[in-house]
Amino acid sequence: MNTRRQPEQNKSTSVAEIPVSGKVTDEQGNGLPGVSVVVKGTSQGTTTDSQGSFRLAVPNTNATLVFSFVGYGRQEAVVGTQTTFNIRLVPDDQTLNEVVVVGYGSQVKKEVTGAVQTVSAQEIKDIPVSQVGQKLQGRLAGVQINQTTGRPGAGINIRVRGQVSVTAGSDPLYVVDGFPITGNIAQLNPDEIDDISILKDAASTSLYGSRAANGVVLITTKRGKSGKTNISFNAFAGTQQVPERGRIKMLNAQEFAQFKKEYYEDQGQAVPTEFQNPASWADKDNDWYGAVLRDAPIQSYNLTISSNTERSNTSLVAGIFNQDGVVINNKYKRYSLRMNSNYNLSDKITVGFNVAPSYVFDNTPRTDGDRGTGILFNALHTWPVMPIRDDQGNLTLVNRFPGSTGNIFSYPNWVRAASELTNETKNTNLLANAYAQYSPIPGLTLKSTINVEYLNSRFFFFNPSTATSQINVPIPTLAVSIRQNREDISWLNENLATYTRSFNDAHNFELLAGFTQQRYSQDITRIQADTYADDRLPTIQGGLNINRAGSTNAINQWSLLSYLSRLTYNYKGKYLFTAAIRTDGSSRFGANNRWGTFPSVSAGWVISDENFMKTFTPVSFAKVRASYGIIGNNNIGNYTQYALVNNTVNAAFGSTVAPGAVVTSIANPNLGWETTKQLDLGLDLGLLNDRISFVYDFYTKRTTNLLYAVQLPQESGFTNFNDNIGEIKFWGHEFALNTRNTTGKLKWNTNANISFNRNQVVALAPGIDRVYGLFHITQVGQPFGQFYGLVKDGFYMSAEELRSSPVIPGRSAVGTIKLRDVNGDGVITFGGDTDDRAIIGNPFPKFTYGIVNDLRYGNWDMSITGSGSYGNQLWVRHLYSTANLDGVFNMVAGVKDRFRVDSRGNVITPGKGMFGATNGGGNFTGIERDWPSSLFVADASFFTIRNITLGYTFGALRKFFNSARVYASAQQVYVFTKYTGGPNPETSAQNDGQGDGGNLSQGVDLSNYPVPRTFTVGVNLNF
Repeated sequence: MNTRRQPEQNKSTSVAEIPVSGKVTDEQGNGLPGVSVVVKGTSQGTTTDSQGSFRLAVPNTNATLVFSFVGYGRQEAVVGTQTTFNIRLVPDDQTLNEVVVVGYGSQVKKEVTGAVQTVSAQEIKDIPVSQVGQKLQGRLAGVQINQTTGRPGAGINIRVRGQVSVTAGSDPLYVVDGFPITGNIAQLNPDEIDDISILKDAASTSLYGSRAANGVVLITTKRGKSGKTNISFNAFAGTQQVPERGRIKMLNAQEFAQFKKEYYEDQGQAVPTEFQNPASWADKDNDWYGAVLRDAPIQSYNLTISSNTERSNTSLVAGIFNQDGVVINNKYKRYSLRMNSNYNLSDKITVGFNVAPSYVFDNTPRTDGDRGTGILFNALHTWPVMPIRDDQGNLTLVNRFPGSTGNIFSYPNWVRAASELTNETKNTNLLANAYAQYSPIPGLTLKSTINVEYLNSRFFFFNPSTATSQINVPIPTLAVSIRQNREDISWLNENLATYTRSFNDAHNFELLAGFTQQRYSQDITRIQADTYADDRLPTIQGGLNINRAGSTNAINQWSLLSYLSRLTYNYKGKYLFTAAIRTDGSSRFGANNRWGTFPSVSAGWVISDENFMKTFTPVSFAKVRASYGIIGNNNIGNYTQYALVNNTVNAAFGSTVAPGAVVTSIANPNLGWETTKQLDLGLDLGLLNDRISFVYDFYTKRTTNLLYAVQLPQESGFTNFNDNIGEIKFWGHEFALNTRNTTGKLKWNTNANISFNRNQVVALAPGIDRVYGLFHITQVGQPFGQFYGLVKDGFYMSAEELRSSPVIPGRSAVGTIKLRDVNGDGVITFGGDTDDRAIIGNPFPKFTYGIVNDLRYGNWDMSITGSGSYGNQLWVRHLYSTANLDGVFNMVAGVKDRFRVDSRGNVITPGKGMFGATNGGGNFTGIERDWPSSLFVADASFFTIRNITLGYTFGALRKFFNSARVYASAQQVYVFTKYTGGPNPETSAQNDGQGDGGNLSQGVDLSNYPVPRTFTVGVNLNF
């Protein structure tokens, strides 16, 4: 009997569910797709279809339906006796009431008095890229984000308001869930992020004290949302390729042979047999650069689970990212997990913890770098007549033409080098924190956190005997291995008290006070071995020799103790005031200068709340703000204040050699942080019921006490010592505009911004008015790091012009480069502070800009993102090889149109004015190659369409998912630029290809790893 009643009970339960349906429309009566319809207090719900219709079963007549959609006011409806609902949502721009994350807390956006810009995960969630920085490109005023290399997991360079320093770095401070991390965010899974705040002025950043001069990037990761339990799965896959546009045009095999033939003919010499018939090379071209490139796959999978109860919430994000680089043998993999949990133990006590482990595998052949260092640069200028494969189809080991052809180098096979060299890094990273929060009385919150950052990095490099990334190295070569283990540990304890109080619903106060302590330790061990009997066994013990000079052990440590406080006050949300102060004690500072204090003050006035503004109906919001503060940069190294000792030197006592030590630097107990004083004036404006939002900021700041290695007299026994000297001035204007262009069935929003940043060196060290960098100069009275060299004035067109013009004695001739006599002494000179060099270019743009367009029509959505810069230049470093007119390397295609003179000095053709004649060999052509001049400087202004995404959202299919979205996307769609020096006008590199060139030497193009164009398809599923 019971067995028959059970089905009846189940049937009764099913009948108790009430089916309801309806339609949700916008303010103009158009159906709204994708509206969330949820039974209040449960996870039961659905979303509207393409017509705005929905169908749902509710548990009983007491149920309440909650309708919500981005940009519209939330509505609730009690079911009661209704079974059909027609809901009209009204636009409700809550932008001003959004909560913005700021340093050590949050504020309502309307009441923020500093220069803070935010980006939510909703805005950037559908851009399928590997790094957070790529998602932010084009969206932030005053924040320049360049992709300097296309190498997976690398190359995103972020500068806030153009901040630079001589030696103390210019990267912003990254704070993840309140934890100032010691590294960057390249390995952070973008799918974990909930929102990002960029703090730009001193009032916003002063609570980070001695680390805030370069700006602060606050990242908040995902947490469970109240009242929602959700499972979502996001995935995309695609392919990457290096577009032909922008690739450096090089001579092919026939053109190269033609050049060599003309080279010898113009000098009256016999043409080598190999080049007497250039047409014979027509079908034998070897594109070495293209041979090391490939089309490569990219894929990403992320699962997010959000669970909530009355007393707790948890968010779990698990991700797998796999990207093969567009250079052969380049692989990048990232596995990440993040769990954020919060528990309300009582009405007064809350605890929580976050844990985020990740693992990254990266194998990148030595692609980037100067000649003889980077495989890409080497491949670019290898003779195209040299075979990549032999007659049997096997990769060659080494290529060498006879010396009679002008060849002076052995060229290893770069395809073999990229394939066989191992250059891998395995990083295991952990970010974790836990907190306890107690509210003893209304308005008072006490919070204590402990944060831990751990990095274990294992690096392995192996150069087998059959390959090398260097030029003119015989094969077989010396097999070399490098193993390096690095361990970084950072912990931070913060203890904060926050008290909030309001009086008479008019006076609103918040007082924050606390102290923090942080400690960092790094241990690096490196062992280099060589001379292996078998390339298949590259172990340490397999090497015959341990290279002592290449084997090191280093330990770095620093600690920071800080006290901080902030007072926030507003009167009726109309008159706003904030004051903050932080005091830092750092082990990096000298013994006599251990503590630094960093205050700030800011104020705002919401003009639109005044009665006299009520008649200005077009103005829906207006606020003016001003701030002033002092912040610092403590990135001055860990032991620069001490007298350092080198214990690797030896001492001779007669015929006996004994190990010894020597003092290598002078102590400076007064050494301190760099200090930046900044003033910011801003205007926030909303028009036409906030359909148009406008933000303007003007800032000016001065950075003093720059860390600099001051030169010492030779008789001191030392070359320099570290001191705080000098001053740099910065100023700029930032404009941001957000518009809702159409609000009907077609919804079109635009975000546009433009920024103008300037800097000027006010002072350096006493008696020093300039500092030289790599092809650069930093000089008092001029902007930082300007390109410096000789000025090209064409070529000597005739013997008469040669006689009547300043020349380089013994090295100038008809057809050679003509350089300007800047100092007017009648002779062209290079070297010294009074030579003929001048400022010939600027790596800093006159302005940067970005634009984002989001469109939605029915279930379709589309976004287009672009960004660019104007007025900046690049130093085309590879021209010193790829335009070497001696013909020892392959050359850029423009060399075909060079100045030509025959062996008797008669002009054959003046060419197109880019490259000179080859007569006389290196004595003449060496000037054009080796004396840095404006020949190497090129306009690098650009505008890049970063992303185009087209998506379609499906309504709920209850058996499968609540909602789904499919999309197709393209990244790095097209680069509009006149730059011909390479494929990436954003690039900047050091000689070894690692890093962006540093502050003194920015904007150098070494033909680094190209940025690929990427096509992907993806899906977002919500269950």
